[in-house]
This record gives sequence, structure tokens and C-alpha cells, in this order.
Amino acid sequence: MSLNKTLLLQQLLLGFVILAAIFIAAAEPNSSCVTTCGSLYIPYPFGTSHGCYLDPSFLITCNSSSGTPTPFLNKTEVRNISLDGELRVSAPVARDCPYESGYNPNNSITVLHRQRFPISSKKNKFTIIGCDTIGVIESISISENNYTSGCVSLCDSVDSVVNGTCSGAGCCQTSIPQGLNHFAAALTSLYNYSKVFNFNPCGFGFVVEEEAYNFSSLDLRKLQGQDVVPLVLDWAVGNQTCEDAKKNTTGYACKAANSECQNSINGPGYRCHCSSGYEGNPYLSNGCQDIDECKTSNPCVEKACINHVGYFDCSCPKGYEGDGRRDGTRCSPKPSNSRTIIITLGITISLLALLLGGSSLLLGLKRRKLVRLKEKFFQQNGGLMLQRQISNRGRSMETTKIFSADELKKATNNYDESKVLGKGGYGTVYKGLLPNNKVVAIKKSKICDQNQIEQFINEVIVLTQVNHRNVVKLLGCCLETEVPLLVYEFITNGTLSDHIHDESRASLLSLEKRMKIAVETAKALAYLHAEISMPIIHRDVKSTNILLDDNHTAKVADFGASRLVALDQTQITTLVQGTLGYLDPEYFHTSQLTEKSDVYSFGVVLAELLTGEKAISYFRPENYKNLAMYFVSAVKEDRLIQILEDHIVNDSNIEVLKEVASFATRCLRVRGEDRPSMTEVAMELKGLRTTMEKHPWGKDNQNEEEMVYLLSTPTYSFRIDMGMGSTNATIGQDSISQNLPLKPLDDGR
Repeated sequence: MSLNKTLLLQQLLLGFVILAAIFIAAAEPNSSCVTTCGSLYIPYPFGTSHGCYLDPSFLITCNSSSGTPTPFLNKTEVRNISLDGELRVSAPVARDCPYESGYNPNNSITVLHRQRFPISSKKNKFTIIGCDTIGVIESISISENNYTSGCVSLCDSVDSVVNGTCSGAGCCQTSIPQGLNHFAAALTSLYNYSKVFNFNPCGFGFVVEEEAYNFSSLDLRKLQGQDVVPLVLDWAVGNQTCEDAKKNTTGYACKAANSECQNSINGPGYRCHCSSGYEGNPYLSNGCQDIDECKTSNPCVEKACINHVGYFDCSCPKGYEGDGRRDGTRCSPKPSNSRTIIITLGITISLLALLLGGSSLLLGLKRRKLVRLKEKFFQQNGGLMLQRQISNRGRSMETTKIFSADELKKATNNYDESKVLGKGGYGTVYKGLLPNNKVVAIKKSKICDQNQIEQFINEVIVLTQVNHRNVVKLLGCCLETEVPLLVYEFITNGTLSDHIHDESRASLLSLEKRMKIAVETAKALAYLHAEISMPIIHRDVKSTNILLDDNHTAKVADFGASRLVALDQTQITTLVQGTLGYLDPEYFHTSQLTEKSDVYSFGVVLAELLTGEKAISYFRPENYKNLAMYFVSAVKEDRLIQILEDHIVNDSNIEVLKEVASFATRCLRVRGEDRPSMTEVAMELKGLRTTMEKHPWGKDNQNEEEMVYLLSTPTYSFRIDMGMGSTNATIGQDSISQNLPLKPLDDGR
């Protein structure tokens, strides 16, 4: 490159630098700019003359025609300018004074027009003063959406207004929207102030800085001579966002090195402010200066304050720790090692004590809640009623016991699954061991009808008085659970169904033993029907509800479906309950329950005793047959020998078997009135058994008692046809039996 070209390039670069310096200088005020007008300080970007303001919208005119210099911004008096983006000005007041001379309704309209700076929606309120005044404000916002609003101010007297409150009595206020930069206010009245003229001859309306105006009842008269009120405007630079403005570095208004930009929230443009730790005018090149907090605000606890550019530090004396700031963690002594250990140990012990105390409290609350719940269930289940009955009956109720929930929970090892004797539709039966080593059967039902609590208590009282060697004894109950628990004596040798439907066990049941079981069962039912003060109809007599002890003594069990019968009643109408296959057909069709219903069910059991294992085939679903119907048919057609249990039949007992079978058919008659009573059944069977024992073939083989038999008990499914369709059912272990392999209880429980 030649020397001439080099000199030319240097001159061009120098020219650009000079032009840039001139442009920057023009963008900031010079030292000759006037920065005050009267008592008002005028910071840049505002100014009073050319070259002293950012653009013409920031021109402040200082008018001295009144003798006192007064600043104006486009004909609006300026009261204060804040670099935070607020401009406080004087706004006119709209007046409505119909009784003043020369009154013109249009005089009530005032207009404030500021195209550049919008009215602050956060700092101002549209306000109406008067006791007969309606005010409306109307304008077009920056977003070019029409805006109209207003409020009504009414009152009857000066005494009805409250100073300092604009609630609608003498004074009302309403908010204004963002982006509003010009408005018109109009006033009118309902009664032309005629009713309130003596204390409020005029109405007034204005937009005012909310914090600067405090309503007084004195304002009702001439607004105490005020013609203008303070109003806050939001000002910003340009019409760009910070992001767009920064792209033009020469036109960007935030000149200070330690300044930041913030977008306007009320209209277009942006504002500048000094960064944290700095103060001053961010619109000037060197406008933001470091704040020496150590001198201005005493921010440190100790005197050790160190100022830095934009921030400061505090320090703590030796042996102390923390940030040393008054608004921070301050200074605290450093703990020694031993002190640290003591503090740590103390905190640990405190937390442990708190944990233990909280656990004890929770445990106590839980225990108290459980006690209250038990008391609630006890009363809900008729416990107080049962206690009164026991107390009133005295010694006659000594055998009745009310067990606690904890007693039975402990007896069943918290109702462990291994203690389950059987399950059914009505609940579960557990084997339990009481503290006196007495083994019991505990029945835990699923549901309880609260409407029948009184009847339940009466049943418990009566059943505990039942005392017959062939009836399972009810020992007591527990009422502290949601559903009452019943406690029975425990019978060791399973159900009759277990024995007659298991090949190994059935072979041990001779005809004499079967007749003994039949007689004992009949005696038990006859006792329930006729020998107690309140007769009981069992309603669910079946082989699974007849238990056997080690001597094959029969025990009638499970009164889950039983009902007490008053002495003057012959029948009870109720829902059909019981087990299909054993169910009285007359009861099934009419719902009329009598003691003859138990007679029919017993007849089925008697047929089952005679047919034994062969009875199973008449309960199977595929046969669609009913044992009772089939048994009666076989007797009538002289086919009895074909359906009897093989090992109980021999040439010498055929006639007795026929007599027993014939009597069973009498129990199975369709009409209840044609059946014998349970007392007659017991007497008849007892006579037949006596007849058998007089013959040599009626005696048992003495060695049969010593035979070992299996304890496993199969479960049999069957279907019964009662002329109304077939129904599935299950023969299984009863609720009160020995601890044999678990089988489902029948739904009739």
C-alpha cells in the first residue's frame, strides 16, 4: 500500500471517530443545561431546552408568567419526576354545580390528553365526590379498545359518610385499565342536588393518585377549593423493547456502564435503572456510581465493613463465625470441640426424647381411640341391654359370659389362619383356647343388622339357657367388635356329614350307631321345639350342622338361621332361609315357617343316614335329583334295598330298616300338617331303636371302637331340584367341629 493511501485511510478513520463522538455528545445534555424549574429537579432524559432532553416528548417548559416558575409537560403542570419511571402531574377536576350562576351541564366534562405517557393504573383511581352524584369516565386506550366505567356516590346527610373511606356514601372510586393515556369525565345527578343542597351543592369527579387523596366530609362543599389533584403517569423511553433497543448501540438510552434495562408494563418502551449496589442516573454515561454502604447504611454488626465496587463485605471478630451482616446470619461464637459434642449430644437426646414422647402420645391416642371404639361397639351391639338382663335374672344367667375383644383375640392368636375351622357365607369359625385351657369355637360373622340388636340379645339370653346334652352349648358372646362374636363349646369329632360321606369313617358307623345319632338329634330338636320357655325353630337342620363327639354323641349346632317363636304363635312369616336339599318345600313356596319345617329337614338327614355314600349321587348337579324325593319314590316302589348303605343291610334287619325308612317318608310329606311333630319323631325312633337292640344283629362289634380312621374330609357339590329350578350347594365342615382340613361352610349358616 502506498503512503498516500495510508494517510487517506487514517484521515477517514479519524473522521468517523469525530462524528461518533459528536453523535454521543448530542445524545447527552451539556453542562449548560438548566436542571431545575422552581423547586422541581429535572433529571435527564427530561430537559428544558434543545440538547438537554432525549426527545421532544421529554421537554419540560418552565413558565414564570405567574411570578413563580412552574414546570409544564405539554400544558400539564409537573409536580415531580422520578427516574423509576413515574411522573407526577396536576390533573383537572370535573365539577357539576347546577345552582351556580352561568351553569352549563357541559362544564362538568374535563379532558386530560397525554399521547406519550399513559396514566398509571396501579397508582390512580377514578373518584367521585357527592351525595347525589353519578360519574362516568370514558376514553380510548393505547390498545385502541373502547373503555367506559363509572360509579355512583349517594348519601342523606353528612353524618352518614365516613372520613377516609370511599365506599359509595359521599365518595366512590373505581379502577382504570392499563394503557389509558387520555380520558373524559362526565358528571350528573339524580335529584339535581335539591335534597342535599345545604351540605353538598356540587358533585366532583377526577382521576387522582390513590395514596395522595384522603376523603373528608369537608370535600362535599366545594371540594375545599381544589381545582386540580395529583395524578401519576408512567413514562418510558421510545417504543421498543429492551431486546430490540440494545441492537442499536448508539440509540440505546441506558448509557451507564452499571445499568440495566426493564420493559415498560404500561404501554410501549423501556426504562433504565442502576444495577444493585449502584445509584444515580442510568441515562448518563457515568450516571450510575457505586454506593458506599459502609458509610450510608451501617450494614455490618461489627465495624469491620469493607466496601467494594457494587457490593460490600462484613467480617466477624476472631473466634466468631457468620457473614457479619445485620440482614444475614450476623456473628456468633464458634463452638469448641467439647462444646460441639455437648450440643450434638443434647440435640440427639432432645430429638430422641421428642420421638419417644411423640410415639407414646400417638400410642396413647390410638389406645384411647380403640377403647372408645370398643365402648361404641359394645353399646351399639346391645351390651348394656345384655348386662341388665344378666343382672335381672341373677343366678339363672351365671353361665352366660360377656367376653372382651382382647380375650378372644388372644385365644385365637389374633385370628390366625391356622385357627380357622371353617368359612361360610355368614362368616368364619375359629378354634380358640381360653386362659383356663378350655377349648372353644368362636364364630365371627360378616354382617350384623342393627335393627335386630334387641332380638339378637334376646336370642343370646335364651340360647345360653339351652341346656341339653345333644345341643351345642352357647357359652357367651363378645360385643366389643363391629359384628358380635359368639362363643360355643368345642366338639371334637367333626360333623355327621364328615362321617357318613367318607368311606373309611362310614364303615365305622353301624346301623345301631346311626339310629343312636338319629334319636339324639330328634331329642335335641324336640327339646328346642317344646321344652324351653321360648321355643326355637332351627331352620337349618342338616348333616353338616350335627356334630359328633369322641363317643359319637350327636350335638345339634349352628343357630345362625334359627328364630325364637312366641308361645302363642304357630308360624312366622319371614324371608326364605335354609339350605336347598333340606328345605321344607311348603316353607320354600309359602314362606310360612313352622316347627314342621325342622321335621322335614330331619327327614332328609334320616334318609341321608340310611343311604350314606350313595346319597352323594343324588346331590350331584348332573342328576337334577333331590334326595328326599328320590328316597320317598324308592320306598313307594319297593326299591329301598338298592339305595341303602351296603354295610348296614343284612337279612335279619331288613324289616326294621323298612320301618325306619317308612317313618322317614312320613317326615318328608309335602304338607306340614301331615308330618309328625318332633316329639313324636323322637319317641317313634326311640321305639324302633329299642326293637333293634333286642335282636342279636343289632349289637355293635366291640372292636369297631378301636379302629383307626382317616381325618381327611372331602367336600361334595350337588344340585337340588325343588320344582323351581336347580340350585348348587356344598356339603362341608360345620362351624363348630374339630380342627380338620378347611372346607367352605354352607351358605345356610
